[in-house]
Amino acid sequence: MAIKINIGKLPPYVQTILSISPAVIIIIVVVFLFILPKHKEIKAFETKIALQENEIAKSQSKVGMLPQLILENEKLRKRLTELQEQLPEEKEVSSLLKQVSELGIKSGLKISFLKPEQKRTHTSGIVYEIPVKVELFGSYHNLGYFFNSLTKLNRIVNLSDIKLGDPKPEKENAIVKVSFTATTFSTVPEEEIGKGK
Repeated sequence: MAIKINIGKLPPYVQTILSISPAVIIIIVVVFLFILPKHKEIKAFETKIALQENEIAKSQSKVGMLPQLILENEKLRKRLTELQEQLPEEKEVSSLLKQVSELGIKSGLKISFLKPEQKRTHTSGIVYEIPVKVELFGSYHNLGYFFNSLTKLNRIVNLSDIKLGDPKPEKENAIVKVSFTATTFSTVPEEEIGKGK
């Protein structure tokens, strides 16, 4: 049995409530079922977009630094090449000995003895010390010229145990016997670093 309600007999505020309530119910259902979930999705996307924009900004700043980093890399490569010339690999040490010998001859000295000794690992563990015993004859002036020429080599050479003796007059100069140890250095290959420790 159906109940019939005559809406016309209800007070006006009830009629207004009854006429508005279906629209309000539909609005509430739409808001909870469709709008709020979409709003949460939008917020999640906005957060993702903000993170991506932040990453893009970081990447763009890195890209902006690229030319500067390339220049810095090039400078470091040149510096590495210079340092490698000062610390040759062990196989290049013979060419250094040849240079020292040639400098002695150009300086007017007579080399009587040039003998490489056993290499030893430097206390740093990253380079080998390669001592060479040298004995030569010449004037003080020529000896000074020779030592000066050694300082102009692009490789590191340390002189130690310098001994002068047996001066003999020859024309206007005194010829002396000079003996010393010339120590050069070579790089320890990376795979050997730390093995001796």
